[in-house]
Amino acid sequence: MPMLLIKGAYRIVGASPDGDSVRFYPDDPGQWDLLPGRKVRRNKAGGAQLRLDGIDSLETHYRPPHGPELHQPAPFADRAAAALLDWLGFADVERGANGIVTRGRPDSVPGYVLTRNADIHGRCVALAGRGGEAPGPGGGFVTVTTEHLRETANHHQLGEGLAYPTFYRNLFVDLRQELTAAAQQARQGGQGLWPRDQTESGAKVEGRSTLTDSAVLLPKLFRRLADYLQLNDGDPSLDGFRAYLGQRDDRLFILSTGQWTGFDTVVEVTNGDTVRLNRPAEDLVFDEK
Repeated sequence: MPMLLIKGAYRIVGASPDGDSVRFYPDDPGQWDLLPGRKVRRNKAGGAQLRLDGIDSLETHYRPPHGPELHQPAPFADRAAAALLDWLGFADVERGANGIVTRGRPDSVPGYVLTRNADIHGRCVALAGRGGEAPGPGGGFVTVTTEHLRETANHHQLGEGLAYPTFYRNLFVDLRQELTAAAQQARQGGQGLWPRDQTESGAKVEGRSTLTDSAVLLPKLFRRLADYLQLNDGDPSLDGFRAYLGQRDDRLFILSTGQWTGFDTVVEVTNGDTVRLNRPAEDLVFDEK
């Protein structure tokens, strides 16, 4: 899979990194413009937010439209964020009450990203590597193998059970299969969040407090539930949730059946309060809008 390699450094002070997103500063900020399609949004110093491809960790800060900021159960969301920074090489990280990093050692750590595109929010969708040794020259395109993938934060987070596999159609098949294997091994070993996961077994949702305090769910499902409950004017009933998902029109491909469909078709609601996915997360490939 050819991907653009950009060398640079990670910095965290003044930002709010979580388990699948961190700020990256290229040695040559002009290399962002080598990506086709959407532009990577960067700050004055050339730094841009990464979205780690193929994974989704529990939300540490998510704000539904016109609603309060929410998070998923903190022990897992915070652990994923801390593990990412530790893996990259940061220590003694301190945050303010709003989750913004106020201190970390060192100020920056060297690394590299492998990328093909930016998402609709201008974040660079990337595989994130650490250290000064990269699998090619900066500004060049590298054919990324599964061996390269195993050296990334993306693979580490899944292998430790700190994130869910969440795939979009731009990710090549061999890399997706490698990430699937890492996630399945973590699940079978009872690592990280998996012993508490309710995505397929079902979570009884009694309101926003369920989402923030107890329900360990695929973050994409959490975000849609949070948006729906905000729109529902305080009514915790999920009777209209599947219809709402149909209105959102999140398109996906089910690998096991070879079918394009909507997110609403893989979500089940029973008794007006219990929600689950009827497919494992790794069986779904979402269409990037």
